[in-house]
Amino acid sequence: MTSEAKGGRGAQLKHTGLRHGWTTGACATAATTAAYTALLTGEFPDPVTITLPKGQTPAFALAAEELTDACAMAGIVKDAGDDPDVTHGALVRATVRRLPAGSGVVFKAGPGVGTITRPGLPLPVGEPAVNPVPRQMMREHVARVAQRYGGSGDVEITVSVDHGEEIARSTWNPRLGILGGLSILGTTGIVVPYSCSAWIDSIRRGVDVARAAGRTHVAGCTGSTSEKTVVTAYDLPEDALLDMGDFAGAVLKYVRRHPVDRLTICGGFAKLSKLAAGHLDLHSARSQVDKGFLAELARRGGADEALAAEVASANTGLAALQLCAAAGVPLGDLVAVTARDEALAVLRGAPVAVDVICIDRAGTIVGRSTVDGPPAARP
Repeated sequence: MTSEAKGGRGAQLKHTGLRHGWTTGACATAATTAAYTALLTGEFPDPVTITLPKGQTPAFALAAEELTDACAMAGIVKDAGDDPDVTHGALVRATVRRLPAGSGVVFKAGPGVGTITRPGLPLPVGEPAVNPVPRQMMREHVARVAQRYGGSGDVEITVSVDHGEEIARSTWNPRLGILGGLSILGTTGIVVPYSCSAWIDSIRRGVDVARAAGRTHVAGCTGSTSEKTVVTAYDLPEDALLDMGDFAGAVLKYVRRHPVDRLTICGGFAKLSKLAAGHLDLHSARSQVDKGFLAELARRGGADEALAAEVASANTGLAALQLCAAAGVPLGDLVAVTARDEALAVLRGAPVAVDVICIDRAGTIVGRSTVDGPPAARP
């Protein structure tokens, strides 16, 4: 049976009718693969094929290449598909240089790629803003090229983006303390096209498919990492998974009119803190993490005024969570419980029990609520 017939995330993506694109992380991985291959063989593969975390094998045409005795550079033009991404059309370059044996893979920020200058992000201060999953993708592809062509796999990878510093002014990077350019992002390698009407329609279709299949427990997930978390936690089938994205309100309002016995909402801590604060659209362009609200929740969890002040001035939601965790304040659980209560308020007494799971970027559960709802809806 196809994923479209089954429902779930795959069917939702297809149902939008929009063309997918590739993340900066996928482009950087493709450029790295081509450059390292040329460094070892003298020839650039064009197109260059890579393997994404979920097994897709896209091919990328090279837009730039340069080879010397010391290093090789390849460039890929990012295609964001039908998503209005500010990095669409940007030239992502990777320059690969040999390092002494035992050095491993070292990442550098070239022109147009930012550097981390504040804590609370998934990388230490001072590191280039090449996120963990793209780093892992590049390491894996370097290892494959090394194995195939007899290299050591010890390389320095400098990632750059033409005009990246200028493009980054249109993002949240400067406010987050990522200075000098863009972040190299992506957990799946695929850019999901953003369209409010198409995505909300796909959510509704997902609920309809789940109900038609007799599913009594569905999960609204903000992305692929949260989807894996609920599958692990509850062993839910594919057609019980709703790719909620940023549209928490769309899920809740449609489930209110078309109830299921139980709804689990799972997502990143920062996104779900927005739901806890009463926001139903979790997109960064329309709602922001309210650190003052998190500070108030921390007080309810036993934080003293000094800790609450630190939370209120934290750089990111993750930084606030880490501060509270170090002090033994269960901020993750408090956000999950408050988000659940906000969800129940939107459901307006519909016979749906709700629980909420908050995760970090690695998929680790950092907050969880109990299941609650109208008495008839509780498991």
